[in-house]
Amino acid sequence: MSNNISKTVLVINCGSSSVKFAIMDPNDGHVFLSGIAEAMNLPEAFISWRFGDEDKTKVNIPGYNHQQALAYLVENILSSHQELLDSIVACGHRIVHGADYYSAPTLVDDEVVANIERAVPFAPLHNPAHILGINAARASFPNIPHVVVFDTAFHQTMPPVAYRFAIPEEYYTVDHLRRYGAHGTSHMYLSHEAAKLLGKPLEETNVITCHLGGGASVCAVKGGKCMDTSMGLTPLDGLIMGTRSGSIDPSVVFYLCRKYNMQVTEAKDILNKKSGLLALSGVSSDMRPICEGYEKGDERCTLAIEAFSYRLAKFIASYYVPLGRVDAIVFSGGIGENCWEARKITCEYLRDSFGVELDQEINVGALGRLGHEGGVISTPASRVKVMMIPTNEELVIAQSAMKFVKD
Repeated sequence: MSNNISKTVLVINCGSSSVKFAIMDPNDGHVFLSGIAEAMNLPEAFISWRFGDEDKTKVNIPGYNHQQALAYLVENILSSHQELLDSIVACGHRIVHGADYYSAPTLVDDEVVANIERAVPFAPLHNPAHILGINAARASFPNIPHVVVFDTAFHQTMPPVAYRFAIPEEYYTVDHLRRYGAHGTSHMYLSHEAAKLLGKPLEETNVITCHLGGGASVCAVKGGKCMDTSMGLTPLDGLIMGTRSGSIDPSVVFYLCRKYNMQVTEAKDILNKKSGLLALSGVSSDMRPICEGYEKGDERCTLAIEAFSYRLAKFIASYYVPLGRVDAIVFSGGIGENCWEARKITCEYLRDSFGVELDQEINVGALGRLGHEGGVISTPASRVKVMMIPTNEELVIAQSAMKFVKD
């Protein structure tokens, strides 16, 4: 363990059956410890972790819940690294949905937890798990500030023309039904990094950021502020994703329920868990085997990656409307960083109308060539710069939490 440990932040991202954690320096992003506990409450539950670049350690913790997993972190993993444990001065929590209650990182108190619970209908899988994580972390680390960073917060700058649905007024005023977006922490980070690569002040940049993973969204960012984004009330809207359909005619739900005598919950399950890349390819929800199939000429894999890229290109094209001028298009996330084929096909759709031109040699080997800081993958002749920038949501959360630490 390094002797250069000063003040660190514990970053926690709780899923319904997992707890992802990291201890990092909020100044330079150095990660001292990273790990995850999975299969919570099940006999096969386990926790794995690594210090820095050391080999990973894995231990079975059968039946453990979220609180027990974090207690294991303190009592078993960090017990032999007291200096690192003592260095933790704040805890940052990633929260998927804050409804329209929050537009910035917020210090946790009972009211904040209650509002996260009120937003559960908009993120029924995520928000309950976040509450478990907050409660568990406050029990394990009672003497440091706990800060929540909302995926929806960055999108609160959208104008009403972008976030309002054309439905009766009371559903907005009473039920808060509107576009909220997601991946806001990532989109914020990417827009800041793109401005640095452009060599322009953030306030003078117009960028389109594409966070592409199992969940995927696009964001139009003008002067560092979100003007529009592809996800809607929930993460189901927008792009084709791993198992999510993305934007679809609502009548599909009515049709399924009527013809197959489905309950609404069954239709919801189909659109969230059995659609997207998985349904189109017939192979996987993971883009890697789909790309392999595409390279071999498999028709369904080809359809999946081309449909994914086509939908993405349409969103990018539409975001010229709120931005007017686009300085850069940014690819990130597991697919955006690793799948050169998706970047290639997407940019080919944009070439004739928008003058987007990739440097194919750089594009194919982008991650290896550019490293974790990312860079430009378009040619000098391209009318808009295209970038691949690995996202770092954990760093944003750590820096946000650190702002609440009193010297």
